[in-house]
Amino acid sequence: MTPHDFPGRLLAIDYGLKVAGLAISDPTGSIARPLQLLRRTSKKADFALIDALIRQHDAVGVVVGLPESPPEITVYTAADRVRLWASRLAAAVDVPVYLWNERHSTQEAEELLAETEHARPDRVDAVAAAVILQSFLNALRDEGFPWPDPVEPARE
Repeated sequence: MTPHDFPGRLLAIDYGLKVAGLAISDPTGSIARPLQLLRRTSKKADFALIDALIRQHDAVGVVVGLPESPPEITVYTAADRVRLWASRLAAAVDVPVYLWNERHSTQEAEELLAETEHARPDRVDAVAAAVILQSFLNALRDEGFPWPDPVEPARE
């Protein structure tokens, strides 16, 4: 996939119960950058803010980081919680929502921040969202991964 083929900006979310990190790509799908933190209040308010950011940045899709769960865990997991939240988000916005493996994104974000001369922020969630989004972009562009299937919107 070349930058000329890319459909436009993507918004990424590093989901958290109290705070979510948000990141945005450039229109060519080359670079992801941290955008802001979302201090979660209610599903309605959170989804309204995300929808407003989608419109403000002309995003064509949302990438939500999906934590991996060990295969031996069969009870309700963090991944299950993220899948449900992403399906509800997909029902609330007018762009496709994709899930993407967030493995080690927080650790990578902390390492990136340690390498820079800037003071480390109190929270690394937005940088972690940028790590997730950059991984998604690199997989599409450099590794030839196909676009994943979008999340099915919840029917609640």
